[in-house]
Amino acid sequence: MNGGKVRIERIDAYRWRVPRHGGMRTDGLIFADAALMRDLEGDQALQQVANVAHLPGIVGPAIAMPDIHWGYGFPIGGVAAFDEDEGVVSPGGVGYDINCGVRLLATPLAIGDVRPRLRELVDGLYRTIPSGVGASRSDLRLERRDLERVLRDGARWVVARGYGSESDLDAIEANGTLPGADPDCVSDRAKSRGRDQLGTVGSGNHFIEVGYVAERYDTTVADRLGLEPGTVTVSIHSGSRGLGYQVCDDYLDTMLAAADKYGIALPDKQLCCAPIGSPEGARYWGAMNAAANYAFANRQLMAHYARQALRRVFGDDAADRTRLVYDVCHNIAKHETHEVAGRRRRLCVHRKGATRAFPPGHAELSPTFRDLGQPVLIPGDMGRYSYVLVGTEGAYRETFGSSCHGAGRRLSRHKAKQLARSRNIPKELEDQGIVVRAATRATVDEELPEAYKDVARVVEVVHAAGIGRKVAQLKPVGVVKG
Repeated sequence: MNGGKVRIERIDAYRWRVPRHGGMRTDGLIFADAALMRDLEGDQALQQVANVAHLPGIVGPAIAMPDIHWGYGFPIGGVAAFDEDEGVVSPGGVGYDINCGVRLLATPLAIGDVRPRLRELVDGLYRTIPSGVGASRSDLRLERRDLERVLRDGARWVVARGYGSESDLDAIEANGTLPGADPDCVSDRAKSRGRDQLGTVGSGNHFIEVGYVAERYDTTVADRLGLEPGTVTVSIHSGSRGLGYQVCDDYLDTMLAAADKYGIALPDKQLCCAPIGSPEGARYWGAMNAAANYAFANRQLMAHYARQALRRVFGDDAADRTRLVYDVCHNIAKHETHEVAGRRRRLCVHRKGATRAFPPGHAELSPTFRDLGQPVLIPGDMGRYSYVLVGTEGAYRETFGSSCHGAGRRLSRHKAKQLARSRNIPKELEDQGIVVRAATRATVDEELPEAYKDVARVVEVVHAAGIGRKVAQLKPVGVVKG
């Protein structure tokens, strides 16, 4: 198969190789079935997989998940690991929205209880959690000292102020705080953008979604996670808002200069990077982790506000018994230990539009999940379904413990809006029993279901390839968009 300029070889039904050639230091490895690969014909994301394989210190293949699509530098759905001593860190391998991620709440309510008051609940979520471009909170503007604590402590700072409980921290990747955060590495401009955006969802593909457990594939794990048939859930998809965007933007010129300084040949300037141990790499690392902690705090605070909305509509008991299932990162780089060619090595694993999927028994998982594997939350589009999976040994062996993060776009935002121009997307969704609230029509139009791949196909590739195991399917009934 020829993916434009890039030659692709089929390995099996769910794996494809980009053979090493030219300046590539390793192969590319793409997880997809034949239909998903046909959709990628001529897509620049395939070239981006090959480009990532050029970077110094890369260990194993440059990996792409089945939700792969074009991104800045790395493809979205990209995973790459680098040797701690010889490798690099790249903002393009993390993304602009640092620690964009998903948080899943399980309520004690059944879908039959919620449907009669669904519109009231969605309206309550829309009023309680600010959304849209530049959304801010008038009730929470952080003083500089508090913001710096958020950047260091993440979700723990929010819980300490009464917005949630200690048990929430147990159900967040890295317990909601990444080490190595350095607020001094975050610019004043980035801090200014973050001061009044904590507890806001933002715009684009970010959302608050009310759903319910429609199917269960592993009843034992689903029961342990509190996902009984018909259970109503609330999903929160957001990240580090303007602060994280600014951190990425601030460091691009720094990393371009560093690549030149250290003699790193770049096949694409968007892959600008610095050696992990360099001063430039260390400063980006401190800023990236600080932004990631802001994102953890942001989702923690939004979960508190979601409980407030539930409280107003369904009472104290419903709100108090709403529990956090899990919270995952999608855009992050982390230092981890992995076995490579029979030897344990310390690596810097970039996951951009990819979810960590550690297997049962992994020491980094909290005791609550250690015998299950790490929960993997995969949102789809607002008209179909989302999925809960758990990590596997297969993922740990083959993808550095990584899985996909969503459906993946198949249409640009511009093309999606063109397709939606003559239609009433909110009315179409309402006819399916899905209530939508959004700041603007444009946001809904560019996020119409057809703009995304069918996440069921994406998840089936993950499950069949053994890099994740299906637990439950969630169907949406209410969506808040920016």
